[in-house]
Amino acid sequence: MKVRLIKSWQEQLADEFAKPYFEVLAKFVRDEYQEFSCYPPGKDIFTAFDLCPFDKVRVVILGQDPYHGPGQAHGLCFSVPDGITHPPSLINILKELQQDMGKPYPQSGALTPWVQQGVLLLNATLTVRAGQAGSHQKKGWEPFTDAVIDKLSTHAKGLVFMLWGNYAKQKGKHIDRNKHLVLEAGHPSPLSANRGLWFGNKHFSKANTYLVEQGKTAIDW
Repeated sequence: MKVRLIKSWQEQLADEFAKPYFEVLAKFVRDEYQEFSCYPPGKDIFTAFDLCPFDKVRVVILGQDPYHGPGQAHGLCFSVPDGITHPPSLINILKELQQDMGKPYPQSGALTPWVQQGVLLLNATLTVRAGQAGSHQKKGWEPFTDAVIDKLSTHAKGLVFMLWGNYAKQKGKHIDRNKHLVLEAGHPSPLSANRGLWFGNKHFSKANTYLVEQGKTAIDW
């Protein structure tokens, strides 16, 4: 697995690519993609980074691993390409956005416009075997994405981190909460949302209020 990232991320993560764990991870991913159907397509594994330069990040939304159904995953957590049916978690995210910001429910589930404004849509695990949620967990992606969070926490200031669900909250230990805003809620999946742990969190408006207080531009969600 050759990693070609835009310059800003390459500079931040070069040390990670040189570590033994990443070499093991790269071999695992290569073997999996050769033997099985895996998502997202190889060219999209690092899309979240390629579309959102390090120095442009304003908000980080953390997911667990990519969608494992055909055509769904395209390298951005919770997002699906144009024309793909919205998965349940995405439906609940967009419903909360609708309630919080008064936005009409969108036809497209592609969250690319967010990314282009500095929202890093980062999965903790960047790949998955088709039909097998969590199948690429504990293979090396977690220390890599921990390093991503640590770099952002250390070298940036005034970011918003949205941690949805227990898995994402555990990754929050790498964030300096004196420098950044950390927003936590239940996972947007129906299981969590139906237990009252998701709707009404108002993360989108809270993020914008904080960004403006930091002298930054609000996100057009």
